Amino acid sequence: MSSNETIIKFNSVSFEWEANKPILNEASFPVRRGSKITLMGQNGAGKSTIFSLIMGSSIPDSGSINIVNNITVATAKQIISRDELGLTVREFFEKCFSKKVYDIEPKIENAMEVVNLSIPHDRLVKSLSGGQQARLLLASALIQNPDVLLLDEPTNNLDKAGIDHLTKFIINYQNTCIVISHDADFLNAFTEGVLYLDIFTKKVEQYTGNYFDVVEEIKIRLEKERMKNARLEKDISHRKEQANFFAQKGGHLRDVSSKMRKTIEKLEEEKVDVRQEDKTIKHFTIPCQSDIGGVLLKLDSVTIVKNFTRSNPAKGGSAKPNLTGQEFVEKKVSVELGKRDRLLLTGPNGIGKTTLLEKLASGHAKGEHTKEGLQISYYRQDFSNLDFGATVYQNLSRITNGKDVTEQNLRSHAAGFLIDAEILKTKIGSLSEGQKGLVAFATISLQKPGLLILDEPTNHINFRHIPIIAKAIDEFDGAMILVSHSPDFVKQINIHEILDLGKFL
Repeated sequence: MSSNETIIKFNSVSFEWEANKPILNEASFPVRRGSKITLMGQNGAGKSTIFSLIMGSSIPDSGSINIVNNITVATAKQIISRDELGLTVREFFEKCFSKKVYDIEPKIENAMEVVNLSIPHDRLVKSLSGGQQARLLLASALIQNPDVLLLDEPTNNLDKAGIDHLTKFIINYQNTCIVISHDADFLNAFTEGVLYLDIFTKKVEQYTGNYFDVVEEIKIRLEKERMKNARLEKDISHRKEQANFFAQKGGHLRDVSSKMRKTIEKLEEEKVDVRQEDKTIKHFTIPCQSDIGGVLLKLDSVTIVKNFTRSNPAKGGSAKPNLTGQEFVEKKVSVELGKRDRLLLTGPNGIGKTTLLEKLASGHAKGEHTKEGLQISYYRQDFSNLDFGATVYQNLSRITNGKDVTEQNLRSHAAGFLIDAEILKTKIGSLSEGQKGLVAFATISLQKPGLLILDEPTNHINFRHIPIIAKAIDEFDGAMILVSHSPDFVKQINIHEILDLGKFL
């Protein structure tokens, strides 16, 4: 078959999540066989919804989606759903198929080998690190050997080695691949075209070229639209002054004024709706706990996770598979954090970084000593410290309960994070992952912590917001512990100490 063949076609597709919440408005675009495409758009624009429509789990309100017969589609979601966390790795893969697969063990091994993941098949999914879960999600799509592979934020939680491995895989992948990601360098390595979902018009624009070229093209287009509007505004203003002047003169000049007003109406129609894609969150601060000082946290030891593979000697002439498992090893460290001290916690996926952060946040880490009365704010990569069943407004108002914060101030605070009145009424569980991240930062900036713990705070976040977030974190006056696989983000923060768990392997 020709590589130019259209295998997926959106024809004037409109879709609303619920009344008055449109995602797409008569969107049309083709996807060609073998193409490598980036799906681009602001947080909450509806990128994941397009994947849901392609998969058939959502149905258009109008229009049609045509997919070539016998084309198979598989997706690697952003996150593992909560109801799947209690599954074993084997059960997680089994759910990828509608029918029982009897030779699934070698298929699992092959898929995990592609994503450089080695774990026992009876491990519980919830026991895996964020990076291991990210690899598992990718492997769950690959095991289906699809004609079209949909990847939703696949680099989240991956270390550099994992991202490099995934990049090479996509470059060499022979089938169609559509990717949602905020990692610009990753996208530019393989992107041949971009589908741009405009959050304002609800339409999808198609561009050809690598990611950086398309971003520049969109930037130039936005600037042209702004310049056009500026020229029209100037022309309209001048004509209005003339029309008003002629209208006051009376006689035939009133007819001239009337004709000028019709011309003004036509010029008004030519104005381009100013796009909202370039909106960023406002600059914000994270106030520090005022009644705290000295050594806020002392860490004497850490527990790291070592994966092992041991040969299992054959007994009775029958071959036995190798044994794989984990060892938990305690290592001595010497870390002290006071105000303005920043610790970067590094190490490969699965070594125990998130586990350590969770224990530090709860005060249950081995070898940990925290100052009495220390307030801790924790940005969790899975946002599980937000109440998914409550609205955004309810989550934020709980933080301000008993504090001198008016409802108007709370709504103004939320608006700074692009959380408008409609989003405030939305339950956390219905938000996009990027929107959850902004709610998490809005929450933290209300808490006034003495210690700030951040676990992959740039995951899912639109790249436009990252410099503002980095500035707020860097200006925080309390102690901070950071886990991040984004070197560009880390460079924007003044780090005082690095604890590399990988050195203990």
